[in-house]
Amino acid sequence: MQGDYDMPEMMMQSRPLDALNKARNKKVVVELKGGRQYAGVLNAFDIHINVVLDQAEELENGVMKRKLGTVFLRGDNIIIISPA
Repeated sequence: MQGDYDMPEMMMQSRPLDALNKARNKKVVVELKGGRQYAGVLNAFDIHINVVLDQAEELENGVMKRKLGTVFLRGDNIIIISPA
């Protein structure tokens, strides 16, 4: 009998939090409800997909609007997180 800890490695790597973990310390673009976009280095996240970006910039039409430094983005406002 196999337990949950014996899942095939392929299944374990397909979880959303695993994808975010692979993106940690890499540049990402985060799109929020309402169309706002932020780019920065993914520093941290939690199970609610709240994220902390370092070296964050606010984007408008894909162009940097302003530099923000470190920001916290609430997970329930996030639509997309993608590699930059």
